[in-house]
Amino acid sequence: MTSASTSSGREEQAAPGSPAEDFRGVIGSDFRDSAPWWPPVENDARGKPDIVVVVLDDVGFAGLGCYGAEIDTPVIDTLAERGLRFNDFNVTPLCSPTRACLLTGRNHHSVGMAYLSNVDSGFPGYRGRVTESAATLAEVLRHAGYASLAVGKWHLAPLEETTAAGPYDQWPLGRGFGRYYGFLDALTDHFYPDVVEDNHRVDPPGRPEDGYHLTEDLIDHAIDYVRDQVSVKPEQPFFLYAAFGTAHCPHQAPREYLDKYRGCYDEGWDVIRRRRFEQQKDLGVVPPDAVLAPLNPGVEEWADLTPDQQRLFARFQEAYAAMLDHTDAQLGRLVDFLDSIGRLDNTILVVLSDNGASQEGGPDGGADIVTYEEDRFCTVDFNLERFDTIGGPHSQTNIPWGWAQAANTPLRWYKQNTYAGGVRTPLVISWPQGLSDTGGVRSQFLHAIDIAPTLLDLAGVAPQASYGGVAQMPYHGASIRGVLDDPDSPPPRDRQYFEMIGHRAMWQDGWKALTRHRRNEPFEDDPWELYHIDSDFSECRDVAAGHPEKLQELVGQWSEEAGRYSVFPLDDRYLAVRASTFQTPGSPRARDTFTYLGGSVRVPGGVTPLIFDRSFSITARIDPLDESDEGVLVAVGDVSGGYVLYVRGGRLVFEYCYLGNRQTLASSVPLAPGTRTLSFRFERTGGCRGVGRLEADGTVLGELAMADMARGMISWGSLSVGADTLSPVSSSYEGEYAFSGGLERVDFELGAP
Repeated sequence: MTSASTSSGREEQAAPGSPAEDFRGVIGSDFRDSAPWWPPVENDARGKPDIVVVVLDDVGFAGLGCYGAEIDTPVIDTLAERGLRFNDFNVTPLCSPTRACLLTGRNHHSVGMAYLSNVDSGFPGYRGRVTESAATLAEVLRHAGYASLAVGKWHLAPLEETTAAGPYDQWPLGRGFGRYYGFLDALTDHFYPDVVEDNHRVDPPGRPEDGYHLTEDLIDHAIDYVRDQVSVKPEQPFFLYAAFGTAHCPHQAPREYLDKYRGCYDEGWDVIRRRRFEQQKDLGVVPPDAVLAPLNPGVEEWADLTPDQQRLFARFQEAYAAMLDHTDAQLGRLVDFLDSIGRLDNTILVVLSDNGASQEGGPDGGADIVTYEEDRFCTVDFNLERFDTIGGPHSQTNIPWGWAQAANTPLRWYKQNTYAGGVRTPLVISWPQGLSDTGGVRSQFLHAIDIAPTLLDLAGVAPQASYGGVAQMPYHGASIRGVLDDPDSPPPRDRQYFEMIGHRAMWQDGWKALTRHRRNEPFEDDPWELYHIDSDFSECRDVAAGHPEKLQELVGQWSEEAGRYSVFPLDDRYLAVRASTFQTPGSPRARDTFTYLGGSVRVPGGVTPLIFDRSFSITARIDPLDESDEGVLVAVGDVSGGYVLYVRGGRLVFEYCYLGNRQTLASSVPLAPGTRTLSFRFERTGGCRGVGRLEADGTVLGELAMADMARGMISWGSLSVGADTLSPVSSSYEGEYAFSGGLERVDFELGAP
């Protein structure tokens, strides 16, 4: 025990662990003969720069004006003029893994995020959660005295842990942030978002008819958080993490932005790609000897498309461009605010994209964003039926392959692939007070794992050996401070591996070996290619035949790195297959019965009951039904698809919508007053088919043969009880259509898978 001096000269022994144990003052009988003492301030961050990291989603290398695009992004372009751009910045080919690299400075497999946070596949690298032995940038900076704030997409918490029941240790507040407002999954509807504030779900503060859009809401909260912080503790620097949904599907923007781009893409992707490529050379973001990659397999020349295809594909791209333009404008509000309060000059502002543009829209684009996860694509006719809704609150769309490749100009392939089109993205760093060589382009090879070490270096923060009592793994990235100061500085590291869904690559000293895996084929049969990136910016000249020793060296190096960083076992299964196959012990999905109590209940889409390709029943237990009662009993999904059980006009109705095929069953007779249970029962009779029946108090009210049902995923939307709270599953009603009677609970019972 330690002692505290007293005015009588005695030494009193303090109890172990008590507040007096480490007291260094004098404790007398009263305050007149006592001397106060306060522990010294630790981790004083006064004078250090503020840090803002902006993450865009699925924006390819050519998606921004300062990287050659015709899309208006004046705010980011100005940041580039006042800072630096990078043309060999690399990420992983998917969102969760890149975010894990970005926030920890370690390789994504090593921290447990080999794939998406939606799935724990049961192996160390595939946990779908970031290990505590890799503290996030927020945790490190907070410990060093920073305030930590976050808005937008998280996608780093195991999806099964994103319900109201938690646990919350992998939510933003559990990983170092003091304030958070955004969405936890891979995507959300920007007009009807599934929003979380701190550790609880909240209703969005507006609806599309009120002019609401999520991106504006995110910036409103970011500004409010910063305003609160600098008003109360202006001496404390802040770290703001702003991760937009743009330009991940669904592509949605306010009407005035959609109107702005009408007709802008009628020339087609061939013209736009060529124009962007020439602009890139003029801007210096590609070297003079770079070549424009040929069209990827499956992408037709624009002139060979039908007029209907051209009209449709141009409309998809208009929505993509409008969303990106709108996001840049909202980012401008934040930048202007920082400038108005005098914080911009000493703010390190980083803007990047998490991966290349997405191939998930398929060859013809998608008016239903679930199709790819179900191993299907939307047809032109399907999309044309929804043409007038594209970009608005009644659509959820993604661009076709041709526009995705245009977004990745001049590169090949897309998100998910380890070609440059999947992993090379824009990076802009601005710091008015800290950068002297501005407006230029840096060409050193960098990776997302280098961002955290760089920011800590620039802020003068030395990471601790442990956080929360957990020993920390070494950083795999390195600071690029030298690159910021000197255009001729060498890259921070000489090698980097890549892997995603079986696609693999190894970069080393300007050479890159890679393979594009063919799903369901043996991994060992995948052919490897070799590119000399230093002389082949676009990865268009495979030189494997001329340099077999170099290829063999890099393939061997990849295997060594894969073993070192927990890459194995390779896995090429679709998200829907993984999500419906792997249910960790204690998961909310690892049950055959579910009971949702009446009231305000909302469950994330990835944690809803697994009803796919099996018999199941849904039963609502209600107060005695009054003949005037109506409304939604339970809804799962959104405007693109899902299912809903509701009462309307005195009849019970079940609607099931999958890939545009809406199957509706309504009771043949009115419901009797006094009814206590309302049910839909599905009996599986074959693969993704069966018979659905409506019942009231056990009496069958109608049946319907149902076919072509979802295999493993019907929607990204959530489950809500007693109302359809977000994006509406059915067009048969308006708004939330809350059930007007008394709803006790809703029970799901699932048959054998």
